[in-house]
Amino acid sequence: MWARRTTILLGTWRTAGAPAWIAAVWAVSLVSVFGADKQKDEPKSEGQKAQSKPAEPKSWQVWTLARTERVLRSSPPRQDLQVDLAACRGEWESFQILLRSGTPVSGVRVEPGDLVGPGGHRLSAQQAQLYRQHQLHITIATYRNTEFKPDWYPDALIPARLPADALRVEKPRYTAMPFDLPPEETHGFLVDIYVPPKTPAGLYQGSYRVLAADGRTAEVPVRLTVWDFELPRVSSLYTAFGSPAASLRGYYGRREKAGKEPAPKDWAAIDVQCAQLLSEHRINATPPPDALVPQAQPDGAFRIPDEQIRAFQEFVDRYHVNAYRIPHPSSAVKDPSAEEAKLQAWFKAWDEAIQKIDRSVLFYTYLRDEPNDEEEYRYVQHWGRAIRRLGSKVKILVVEQTWTQNEAWGDLYGAVDIWCPLFSLFKPESAAQRQALGEMIWTYTALCQGKPTPWWHTDYPLLHYRIPTWIAWRYRMRGLLYWSMVFWNQVEDPWTEPWTYDRRSEGKGPVFNGEGSMLYPARAVGFEGVAPSLRLKALRDGIEDYDYLALLERLGRSAEAEKIVGELAPSWFEWNADPAAWESARRKLAELILQTQKGAARP
Repeated sequence: MWARRTTILLGTWRTAGAPAWIAAVWAVSLVSVFGADKQKDEPKSEGQKAQSKPAEPKSWQVWTLARTERVLRSSPPRQDLQVDLAACRGEWESFQILLRSGTPVSGVRVEPGDLVGPGGHRLSAQQAQLYRQHQLHITIATYRNTEFKPDWYPDALIPARLPADALRVEKPRYTAMPFDLPPEETHGFLVDIYVPPKTPAGLYQGSYRVLAADGRTAEVPVRLTVWDFELPRVSSLYTAFGSPAASLRGYYGRREKAGKEPAPKDWAAIDVQCAQLLSEHRINATPPPDALVPQAQPDGAFRIPDEQIRAFQEFVDRYHVNAYRIPHPSSAVKDPSAEEAKLQAWFKAWDEAIQKIDRSVLFYTYLRDEPNDEEEYRYVQHWGRAIRRLGSKVKILVVEQTWTQNEAWGDLYGAVDIWCPLFSLFKPESAAQRQALGEMIWTYTALCQGKPTPWWHTDYPLLHYRIPTWIAWRYRMRGLLYWSMVFWNQVEDPWTEPWTYDRRSEGKGPVFNGEGSMLYPARAVGFEGVAPSLRLKALRDGIEDYDYLALLERLGRSAEAEKIVGELAPSWFEWNADPAAWESARRKLAELILQTQKGAARP
């Protein structure tokens, strides 16, 4: 886990943390959120008893939404029913089916249908994923959210079909369908459609049906245009979001020790489920612990066993991994200067393994998290420059901006290969100077720091999870980092408590809903592992958008792509808040790709 800390910066907070707050759990009185997820053994409310009365057909309102937008429980209905989507091969595209009724509606379910295209080719309904959106009652705003509205926010996704190889759990708390729709509440489903490689381009049409126990149905026409190009199987954007499986081990270990619930018995199956989920969302999966370990030899050399290399190759190929964080070199030596020969032997083992692995994978070591004082700067200078002198293929990543915080500390130049500044601490001129020297820039977010940027929290707009990849590409930032996807240490139940990072217990006040968490413990929905969220889907869409931009860059159309991006988001501090504008821009990118490929194909 990356260390966090607190520092006053630009009048706001810098990332906090370390073991003291990680161990703390804020005790709260839970507000019941089962209004939308009533269990069969609960006593029925007056509203539920009224379900025995026939509902008037005119009170049944069904509509759809295909933009990166969250629809709250209080949201009024809209009129749009037909769905018009577009995607290239190798891409996921999603839409929401939303419902509201003046009277209770029992037994609601969604039946997916095949989409039929050119020559009768089908996009099978079995290739789509269907979820019901689970809502969280948020009454306290995330820090600095001036547009906050107390309401029920959909985020966690309950799958209608459980992952094929996942370990099943009996009597889950929540199931996707059938669902009893309460009166005067908006609830929704998410449909995620995948376009496999080699799918013929063209228009695909079909329908989804929404049914209720009283016999009512609503037909949802779906049109999907498959564009005649394909996303690379391996993303162009490097990602480092930690290992959900490793975090789960800690989460269930603490809960078992406290006598709250037993830990899973088959961690290998959970490793597979987590890796597959991340891969489907174009995020780097993390191999099981100790996947590659240099072993000391009698002659003082180090060697990574061939069996580990073969297993690593299989993992990379299966989950389309493009970056891997190796252990910190302090696992081999304590002082890089005093033990220079040993350090060189250790990195030589990595270089030999990288050559044998023979994959387009960026190997890096995470040297230091946010060096923020003179001692930490000295640490990076000492270790980083010693490693760079070796000329290893392994790169040095430091979570720090490209400009020096304090001239008295000296700079980090010559000690860093990959710079990773906070969204709000990025300076284009300084970054460009490092890029010109062959160094790489990544970026990250945490809490709500500095001038407002697209902060990642459940009660901020869902679009915030899609925007950063566009801005990152504009500045040729090649990686995106986030400190955790599974941080549930400060809540008892992530399915009912949104305040995953809560500083009220420290007497400092702010709450950060969803901070460090984009996944949910899947035991509540019927299997061991993790369940996705709307925020994860929006992030995946942003990573796919990055691949569109990277493809245009390779096709020599960077200038046109930059113009499209610049009109949406001139900087990290200014962006278009209309989700429809981003969908329109994405289609412009696709048109530009198609035009370029068509022109290149002419004799």
